[in-house]
Amino acid sequence: MIVTFFFVQSTGAAILNVQRGSDLQIMIDFAGNGDTLALGPVTYEAEPAGFTDPLCGNCLNPNTEVTASYGFVIRDKSLTLIGSNRERTRLVTNAGYGLYFENSPDSRVTSLTVTGGKRDGDGDATDAAIVVRNSRVSIEKVDIVDNDHRIDSVVVGIGGIFGREGADITIRDCRIINNQWDGVALYRGAVAVITDCLIKDGRGAGIGVTWDATCLAFRNEITDYWKGIGAFGTSWVVARNNLVHDNLGWGIIASGQSHMDVVNNVVHHNGNCGIAPWSTESRGRIVNNIVTANGWRDYFVCPCVGVWNYGDWAKWHFTNNIVWNNKDGEYEAIWDQTGLHGNLSEDPLFVGDGDFHLQEGSPARHAGDTLIYNLDGSVSHIGLYGGPQAIQ
Repeated sequence: MIVTFFFVQSTGAAILNVQRGSDLQIMIDFAGNGDTLALGPVTYEAEPAGFTDPLCGNCLNPNTEVTASYGFVIRDKSLTLIGSNRERTRLVTNAGYGLYFENSPDSRVTSLTVTGGKRDGDGDATDAAIVVRNSRVSIEKVDIVDNDHRIDSVVVGIGGIFGREGADITIRDCRIINNQWDGVALYRGAVAVITDCLIKDGRGAGIGVTWDATCLAFRNEITDYWKGIGAFGTSWVVARNNLVHDNLGWGIIASGQSHMDVVNNVVHHNGNCGIAPWSTESRGRIVNNIVTANGWRDYFVCPCVGVWNYGDWAKWHFTNNIVWNNKDGEYEAIWDQTGLHGNLSEDPLFVGDGDFHLQEGSPARHAGDTLIYNLDGSVSHIGLYGGPQAIQ
């Protein structure tokens, strides 16, 4: 069954006149498992409900009750929410957990905006525009913007999309802008694939993966956060063909016992360092990346260099990178890798300011790891436009 929400003003015939968010929640509750709700070009404003979250997503003890609120909730069934387009269909949530999925086996959200969250007073609440727990949810062509409400007594704000225990999330072609905590955060057991998104203007991490969460992040632009992409705890992160630029501290960081596969990214003009293995127990690959012009602000969290290794270099496969023109040098706390294992320190010859395509004579062209290939079968370029997940 497809339930269409809109008002036909020209004929005066109401197919279903839904003007208030409370009516939208009534229809969500009324809809059957597998139904599709087609939303018109309307602003739906929620009447928030308080609840006690029995688990804490980011506490040392997960069995910590948390006082929180939700705006719209999809629980114990699968639904598809389709807006008329991402600018004109707007969900104003007025809550900490804005659009909240719980025990939803196969839901989808597309072509709408989620905005207007209100920060909960409990600092342990994992407030975000969209929160997913024990559910499989696809989020595509969704604008998650201006969830910027803060409380002075609470350090954390409202994030973009948060995956909790049991979450399996696909995030594609979304704009996550001007929210007041992590753009995408994954906690205990959450899994996400994040592709082709703009994640901009927030606090915390653009993509933060912690505890035992898992993330694949391809072809995203991440900017104006404290950290660009971060792996913490025992998490696993595959980060390929992302543009990570103009964040305040680190561009990409691996901490705790995390594992990162950092391949074919451009890490450019971050406030302190570009890429940082941050613990002796983190490990992985750093291959085919371009790390340039980092260190435009005074020491904040890291020396102003391209690569800063606070960990065990023997646990990292570091090859075929270009590290060049960083404020205080290319490397810190490790031996200089220039000229070793295909690593270079020379101008990658980008096409222009803000355009990270490679000029014809760029030293990055076909200079990548010889086991990684471009889509045409040639040896990978270094940077965004090389490898099988390249930006086209």
